[in-house]
Formats: sequence, C-alpha cells, structure tokens
Amino acid sequence: MFFPPSLADWELDPLLERDTAVVGDMPLCRVLLIKDATYPWLLLVPRRHLAMELTDLDTIQQAQLMSEIAHASRVLKELTDCDKINVAALGNVVAQLHVHVIARSRGDAAWPRPVWNAVPPRDYDKAALDKLMVKLRERLTLTPL
Repeated sequence: MFFPPSLADWELDPLLERDTAVVGDMPLCRVLLIKDATYPWLLLVPRRHLAMELTDLDTIQQAQLMSEIAHASRVLKELTDCDKINVAALGNVVAQLHVHVIARSRGDAAWPRPVWNAVPPRDYDKAALDKLMVKLRERLTLTPL
C-alpha cells in the first residue's frame, strides 16, 4: 500500500506515546487520551512528518485540523457535560505538533487555572477508561488504525 511521504515517515513522539492511550485516527490526526483521570483530555496529533507548528501544515491540512478540533471538542463536551473546553497547541516540551482538547468543569482540581502541574496525574480505573474509550470511538470520526 502506498502512503504519501508525510504519512509514511510519521512517528508519534515517545513522550506523547508514554502519557497517552490511542483512541484512533481521524482523517488527519491521531487521537490520544491523556492518562490522567483528573481531566478528560484529548490530544490531536497531525500525522505529518516533521510538523512542529500549525504553519508546517498546508492550508487544506490547517482547515482539516480545525475541523477535527471542533469535532473532538463537541464530542468531549457531550460526553462530559463540562463547563468549558480548553484548546491549546503549546509544544514547549514536545516539539511535535499536537493540540490539547481538555474538558474543564468548575470545581475541577485546577479550576480556573491551567491544568499543567496543578495536581499529580491520577490513574484511570480500568473499567472507567474502557467505558470512555468505547464512547469516544463510537462518536469520533475514526478510520481503522
């Protein structure tokens, strides 16, 4: 099977791989769930080799990324009934382009501050993780891995 070079050479950053569970692939992005039960927290990682900045994507890919962010945000809000969805692309620690989509609720461990290092990560209960993954996979527009 032929893949364009940008997809064939793509690899997930080891730090992202370590801290996440794979939900699946959207047309552009690999969708990951951060392994921290404190906040429902997705990462969208465009499967494009060497993409570090939004500007490393062409115009069509940028539009696709925005569409996938909006879709993931709607799904996460629907599943969690949160008060706010935070969307951020920082890349100060992991250079690979990735977008955080975080469900925030008044009274969560960091509210209203940013989630980074507010409290130590909390492991998911296996049953809760499995249930969330099933719901995410049912509602997100995923292609087979």
